[in-house]
Amino acid sequence: MNQKFSASINQKDDVTFVKLSGVIDEDNELGELVEQIPGGTTVVIGLGEIERINSCGVRDWVNWLTRLEKNSAKIVMVECSPAIVAQINLVNNFTGAGVVKSFYAPYFCPQCDLEKVLLVETVEMHGQNPPKAPLCRCDECDGVMDFDDMEESYFAFVNSAKKVPQDPKLHSLIVEFTNPGGQDGERKIRSRVGSSTGGPPTTGVSTQASLPSVPSLPSGRTSSSNPGAAFGGGSTRTGFTGGGTKGGSTGALPVAVVNDPNRPMGGQAQKSMAVYVIVGLLVVAIGLLVYAVFGTSSSKASSIDRASEISRLA
Repeated sequence: MNQKFSASINQKDDVTFVKLSGVIDEDNELGELVEQIPGGTTVVIGLGEIERINSCGVRDWVNWLTRLEKNSAKIVMVECSPAIVAQINLVNNFTGAGVVKSFYAPYFCPQCDLEKVLLVETVEMHGQNPPKAPLCRCDECDGVMDFDDMEESYFAFVNSAKKVPQDPKLHSLIVEFTNPGGQDGERKIRSRVGSSTGGPPTTGVSTQASLPSVPSLPSGRTSSSNPGAAFGGGSTRTGFTGGGTKGGSTGALPVAVVNDPNRPMGGQAQKSMAVYVIVGLLVVAIGLLVYAVFGTSSSKASSIDRASEISRLA
């Protein structure tokens, strides 16, 4: 199994829960999961820990959903990460015939300088025009957090998304799979960087015993030169039918470095100090050169004047 990609499969009654984690790129193992998912079942796909998906991954994802649907599977996507939301907004057949039940929305607390993601039920946002981000409070200072993207582009898919069927049994199974030990209706908020709380107990086939930690999600704060670009936001949606080229993955995001007066100077600070020293030495050298040139000229002029005065007196 690819180290960047992991999956676990659990089954109960006629519902199969597939939890995907890591990166979906050209090295994914989605094709191997088809035979492990019984046909004719409801397939709940947990996507909260998908960190990134590139163009090759999108192609394989669409083909994978198509194969599952040919086996009469009903697809329900839950806890879609911001990376998945970006693709839902960009690729019009990314969800296939499936529905998006819930997704994570990014938030930022300016007081605590913390980034969080809040789980949002899609049904809560249906009918909003323009869509508005739900209120989210910081679990550190209890202050109201700022939505960390552009609302119109991030929630663009909501009003065009298929309605989630109201099935109490399915809902209770999803809660059991995605929030073991938690309370139904409990609002999930978590840090963008942290440890996973773990998944449900394995009751079926598992392709990976352990899952990676919760990934760092891309930031879309307006301090960027292109707000919302990190999520691929935008209401323009394009089709994807496979055959894409390799690449297309999002680059690594810069990590903010906090200045620490007790920490030794880094390479950039040392270079800046060296430049200042060199400039100072050049200024001193120029000053000495000017003094030498003008001082010598002045001395020679004085000597000539004295010689002229002596000659005149003689």
